[in-house]
Parts: sequence; structure tokens; C-alpha cells
Amino acid sequence: MNIESIGTWAGEVYKALETSDTRMLGMKGIKKATRLKKDELMAALGWLGREGKIAIAEEDEDTVVTLV
Repeated sequence: MNIESIGTWAGEVYKALETSDTRMLGMKGIKKATRLKKDELMAALGWLGREGKIAIAEEDEDTVVTLV
């Protein structure tokens, strides 16, 4: 895992959210759309969160990620 890889994964997550009808997905939806492993997904979400591009919330026992 390196910075370049994390940036690439963040781009994949961003594209998955951007192409979603509601611009939001649960964790399972993101994993399915990107095929990232859990640690890769968490690193990508950290990247996007640090850049202020996503909001993360708990809804009905699922973590939901939304583009802001």
C-alpha cells in the first residue's frame, strides 16, 4: 500500500458514488461497485474524508457514504 494506490482507490470510490442515482451508497454497495478489499476501502474513504468530499453516517445498521 502506498500513497499512489490509495489515491487510485479513492478515485474508484468517488466514481462509484458519483454514478449512483442518489450520490450515496452503503459500504456493501461501494465494495460491490469497486471490488476493493476492506483495508483498501477504508484507506480510500480516509483520503476522501480528509479532502472533505464525502460525509459518512450510520443509517439502519449500515454505514452510508454520501458525496458532498
